[in-house]
Amino acid sequence: MSIAPRTWFKLLAVAFFWGATWVAGRIAVAEVSPLATASWRFLLAALVLGFVLYRKEGIPRWQARDWIGVAQLGASGIFLYNICFLYGLRHIEAGRGALVVALTPAVIALADWALFGAPMTARRFIGVIIAMLGCLLVVTRGEIGLLTHRGVGVGEVLILGCVVLWSAYTFIGRRVNRTISPLAATFGACLTGWAMLTVAALLDGSLFALQTLQFDGALSIVFLGVLGTALSFTWYAEAVRDIGPTRAGMFINLVPVFGVLLGALMLQERLAAVTYAGGALVLLGVLTLNWPANAALAPAIAEGRS
Repeated sequence: MSIAPRTWFKLLAVAFFWGATWVAGRIAVAEVSPLATASWRFLLAALVLGFVLYRKEGIPRWQARDWIGVAQLGASGIFLYNICFLYGLRHIEAGRGALVVALTPAVIALADWALFGAPMTARRFIGVIIAMLGCLLVVTRGEIGLLTHRGVGVGEVLILGCVVLWSAYTFIGRRVNRTISPLAATFGACLTGWAMLTVAALLDGSLFALQTLQFDGALSIVFLGVLGTALSFTWYAEAVRDIGPTRAGMFINLVPVFGVLLGALMLQERLAAVTYAGGALVLLGVLTLNWPANAALAPAIAEGRS
């Protein structure tokens, strides 16, 4: 079955938007607190997704276990993920961050095999090893000996935390989607994650500390909430429904490519050659892992987004 041009366009747009979230996030946290940035982002996302959900499925009628599930999604994939994502972007280039997070599908596949007994062929395992080697090159800038000399910075550690948290979100989402739709689960995750981020920002005193927010930062927050979250999550869920998770997920390999290109164009980031080589290895490993793949794992939202 061929992919309709409309679906091609939506998936390419999703990959572009998710790549651009790394640039938008870096711009936003340069002007206001990461907690405030995340809170306002997911307020916008929850409002838009709530409207879409109401139009498509009506008012959600969740059981207690569904609320527990979406709260777990909100804690892992929204609250903690965005703390690592946005605070990490204060210490690491957007392009490098996107390349590190590209490791996520390999980590998910490895965890699914180790924890849940999913099939792991020799080819898939080789893909995991290649991707992890590439990630080491990106994180250490080619100086792997830094791992034993405490030379890896806080930014790299936080972005690696994004990988772990999104992997957890993926497995939680697989369970939650047994009883509620991916769109409903995404809305619930954004809603509960926003509540957690807002409480944290209030306690931090940064939620309304927007005096330093300028036009670029405000536009970045709007982009993160509306295009980078609400629209992209909805379009990706539609693509998974129409062409399946394996084929839709292949487009997500373009996210770090767009992240690196936009970081260079908009932030004048210049990464070392070894970083690009490491990123290429990550992408090669993920492609080896998933193509052709008959047992690809489909999270509620894409693997390796932001």
